[in-house]
Amino acid sequence: MRILLVNPPNCGRSIPEEQYGIDSLKLILRGEPLCLEVLAGNLDDHEVKIVDLKAEPAVYTETLVNFKPHVVGITGVTCEANTMVSLAFEAKETVKATVVVGGVHASNDPQFFNKPHIDYIVVGLGKLSFGELIAALEAGGPTDEIPGVAKTDPRNVLSYLPRTYSPSDLVEEKPPRYDLVSSYREHYILPSLGFRLGAVSAASGCPHRCSFCSIEKMTGGRYLTHSPEAVLRDIGLLGDIPVIRLVDANTFGNVDQSRELCRKIEGAGIRKNYVADVRSDTVVRHPDLFVEWKKAGLRSVIVGFEEIDDGRLKEMEKANTSSMNTEAIGILHDTGITIVGDFIISPDWDEVRFQEMRAYLEKNPVDLPMFSVLTPLPGTPLYESLKSKITLHDLDFYTLTNAVIPTKMNEKAFYENYADLMKSGHIGAKL
Repeated sequence: MRILLVNPPNCGRSIPEEQYGIDSLKLILRGEPLCLEVLAGNLDDHEVKIVDLKAEPAVYTETLVNFKPHVVGITGVTCEANTMVSLAFEAKETVKATVVVGGVHASNDPQFFNKPHIDYIVVGLGKLSFGELIAALEAGGPTDEIPGVAKTDPRNVLSYLPRTYSPSDLVEEKPPRYDLVSSYREHYILPSLGFRLGAVSAASGCPHRCSFCSIEKMTGGRYLTHSPEAVLRDIGLLGDIPVIRLVDANTFGNVDQSRELCRKIEGAGIRKNYVADVRSDTVVRHPDLFVEWKKAGLRSVIVGFEEIDDGRLKEMEKANTSSMNTEAIGILHDTGITIVGDFIISPDWDEVRFQEMRAYLEKNPVDLPMFSVLTPLPGTPLYESLKSKITLHDLDFYTLTNAVIPTKMNEKAFYENYADLMKSGHIGAKL
């Protein structure tokens, strides 16, 4: 079968830009579509093509016409959901392909995609289940008994067998098809430094249950790790690319395995830089682990600090404290690891809260602070608690840079403070 896997174009909308002319807060997603490369790795017996519309936005129709896929698979996050539906419509109208959607939004709110022009929805990790679906389609067999795969029926509420995710869903013996994005490789760079960047997965899921996070339903709440051997193999497949982004929600969730991976990288004599996601409490409880990783090439960590107020952290079910965050900042500075710090701005912030954040960062500087707006993504516990307050339901605006519930401050003043916080935080920033 000919299978076309599609990464949507950048498509989110921006209230601060459209309403107030503030163009510094629009979300731009970059990086290679590792999730599609992973899916393709388990489609050995088929002709597979990946089209990355973030790198080449205008080639979709031409690719459909020339490649004539039997199946079109489309992934995306919440702010891309409407665009995914449009891409599905075009695939169905142009080549009458079987259309399958998956990814973060499909896993958290599959009912959203129960629409005409979409045939199947893959919920959660799809490397194994998508392969099972393709095999069933090719054989003309039943598809309604594949756990984690929903056949759409727009006349009724979606119904499907839930999937219990396990290490077998990683199909780690089959590596990602990095070769399918080789023509886009020049687009995958760190903009601030110009370094070429490659993506590798070391783990899926997260053992924690933050209320705002949409990761839990990708694995049914399980934390699954790749073997160090598989991670080293994938790093090797990226050749001379100097910076490896470990694209996990929580790379160091299994400390013992993370330490084993670090030592095997060192033992193999691999000399690259790494960027990884980590929790601050892991840094504080295992500072020696980060000393080892620094020697192995860990350049930067992305830490979800989220808030500077313990009460707000508790509301988010973060299972962490502000003092832990502050201690981790000091340890990482002492270790020489650059910190990208993620913070969440709530729409109920006032001028005082913005000032408190500025004061905290002056006292506890991070190398690159990033700020997002608290957004109740459908399918998350936060959505259930805030859905009665939501006034903006167009998912194009769910970019994590827009307030979809009313702001406490005058809305223009809220975004001006947000933009000022971002601008001041990025003076002298590094990665």
